[in-house]
Amino acid sequence: MSAIKAANTIIDSSSGEETNTQDFIEDLIGKMTLSEKIGQMTQYDASWDVTGPPVQKDDIDRYEKIAEGRVGAMLNILGTEATREAQKIAVENSRLGIPLLFGYDVVHGYKTMFPIPIADACSWDLTHIENATRIAATEATAAGLNWAFAPMMDISRDARWGRVMEGAGEDPYLVSKVSAARVKGFQGEDLSKPDTMAATAKHFAAYGFLNAALEYNTTEISDNTFLNQVLPPFKAAIDAGVSTVMNAFSDFNGIPVTANSYLQRDILKKELGFKGFIITDYSTISEMVVHQYAKDNKDAAYKAIIAGTDMDMESRVYENNLEALVNEGAVEEKMIDDAVRRILTLKLNLGLFDDPYRYCDESRSYLLDHVEDHHSKALEAAKSSAVLLKNDKNLLPIRKSVKTIGVIGKLADDKDAPLGSWRARTEAQSGVSILEGLQKHVPSETEILFAKGYTLSVEPPTFTQEVDLSQSDDESGFTEALEVAERSDLVLFVLGEECFQTGEGRSQTFIGLKGAQLKLLKKVYAINKNVVAIMMNGRPIAEPWLYENIPSILESWYLGSQSGNAIAELLTGKCNPSGKLALSIPRSIGQIPISYNHTRTGRPDPIPGDPNFVFWSHYSDCDKTPQYAFGHGLSYTTFEYSNLKLNTDTISMDESLTVSIEVENTGSYDGEEVVQLYINDLYSSTIRPVKELKGFEKLHFKAGEKKTVTFTIGWKDLAFYGADRIFKAEPGEFDVMVGGNSEDLLSARFELTA
Repeated sequence: MSAIKAANTIIDSSSGEETNTQDFIEDLIGKMTLSEKIGQMTQYDASWDVTGPPVQKDDIDRYEKIAEGRVGAMLNILGTEATREAQKIAVENSRLGIPLLFGYDVVHGYKTMFPIPIADACSWDLTHIENATRIAATEATAAGLNWAFAPMMDISRDARWGRVMEGAGEDPYLVSKVSAARVKGFQGEDLSKPDTMAATAKHFAAYGFLNAALEYNTTEISDNTFLNQVLPPFKAAIDAGVSTVMNAFSDFNGIPVTANSYLQRDILKKELGFKGFIITDYSTISEMVVHQYAKDNKDAAYKAIIAGTDMDMESRVYENNLEALVNEGAVEEKMIDDAVRRILTLKLNLGLFDDPYRYCDESRSYLLDHVEDHHSKALEAAKSSAVLLKNDKNLLPIRKSVKTIGVIGKLADDKDAPLGSWRARTEAQSGVSILEGLQKHVPSETEILFAKGYTLSVEPPTFTQEVDLSQSDDESGFTEALEVAERSDLVLFVLGEECFQTGEGRSQTFIGLKGAQLKLLKKVYAINKNVVAIMMNGRPIAEPWLYENIPSILESWYLGSQSGNAIAELLTGKCNPSGKLALSIPRSIGQIPISYNHTRTGRPDPIPGDPNFVFWSHYSDCDKTPQYAFGHGLSYTTFEYSNLKLNTDTISMDESLTVSIEVENTGSYDGEEVVQLYINDLYSSTIRPVKELKGFEKLHFKAGEKKTVTFTIGWKDLAFYGADRIFKAEPGEFDVMVGGNSEDLLSARFELTA
């Protein structure tokens, strides 16, 4: 009897509920040969047209391995026809008919592109984030996929790392909330439904702390930082039911993560109780040989399985070495069984044993051609993700008195860059450009002038290419741009990066404006002081002159398919900006890594009244604070915080504290505000951050409306991992702070007693 038929025998036909599922898994494992078990632990990358016969020797080999039941998952097979054909090979040709998993990097959409993850996190809107991921899952599953390699929840404080665009920023609390929302979006309430897919928490662990922000590099991180900063988002994902975890390319305490038993067995599977399975990142088992940690691939296979790595992505190290290691007695077969049990359980949870073709339904693929409603959701997400950094002269929203708008910058007319990196299967050049958005949303009588101005790349780059900046210093477009600036009542200068300057493999030593952008901006500003800078980028841009001189700045990131419409609605006041930074913007590259939740030093400030005292923690050539801190973001209206109250000034470990504050919209526009709560432990057994986010609410206020916002604090909000590695709250005094960003806060004090 095949595994499919066996699975059907344990489904109650009247209720549809699974019974004795564990018995089914154990029975199936008992029928498997060692080779078939190892096959379940092997993922292949697709390299041939699955709908046609394989021609190359390697492709024939892959085809035959699937037919022999020696492959458990596939990567990069797309479309219901292709996944059905591959599934058919596994189910109808292999001895036990165990179905395949089909994985893909569904990072911020599949066909409809939503804001890149760092932008999405700046919305601080968990409902938007979950809904966006739900739509991504709907589209991806309509294309035959059932497993997403997302969300990335690596904490990072270094904008040189290209993958900051793929995460949710620098703060463990916000990243935890965002990651849990994304897991729920992918997996829904019932993983067996055909429009849900397994999510992957990545990269475990500390991949955002790469030395020098260099991709695939080693890491240096303390136990304190790992436990209190890096670990919380993974715990939140596990609590949300995440199906799989992907390990990192890097090392941890000198041991490659793929072979790190402390991380994978002790922390993840034991302490956090993770029941899913761990998959490597691409070929990380074989790369341990290059690390010079493993003697050869056989040694690498041994170290990976001992450490708890369950599935090998593409390196074929398990396939070629595990059986011999078991037969030699070096590896106990029960370790293999544990990995296979975890993998088969996910396949069962996805409903693949009930119907292996449930994700290969061509009748659902129509969704990919009818995504109008998805685009409306993408528009809403984009509008909530942009961050108004500055609006000193109230140039925004654009006034009715503005009759001529000058739009300057190559990126303003770009329909591809707004889609961002990690764009899955969206169509190139399918985004709405800023110029298109303005033409749609500004009054018809307003004249729009456009000049390209600068050059970023010679040809549109792709995900697999380096961005060509060889001609980015070209000034041939300056004359036209300056003429536009001189003729305009208002200049919208769009600047930033090509979208493939960020993402995996895009670490950079310089994170300022590339090419001639800044030079042109200075010339434009000399002619016309009414300049709005619109930033289109995947990482924070360190460019002090820009921030200190340009009166209005909108950080738009890459907002996805509806980018241009969203930006135009924000600029014209049809929508009020509400985003808040999830990642601090540095003043200088020399400041990074930088974050708001740093720990206090013994000499944090100068001595009052002694301007000649230099022996304190500072830079002699730059302010040590960020240009714009975590949580910063303006609105066209203003919000006033007052009357911070605590219901008590003392609580015990089994009590909670209620914090209330009045927030009033004191401006003339309706708008949304993210009310943020922070705490500071005044003295503790280890040095603690100067402040930590512990709560937030995004609320809508009508002009003139006042609301009382409340938060509840319990011992878990005050707890941390100390030097003893025990998660606990310590008695003592705490400051609780509430405001609209991490710097402008009202404060009150309370005491926690034993």
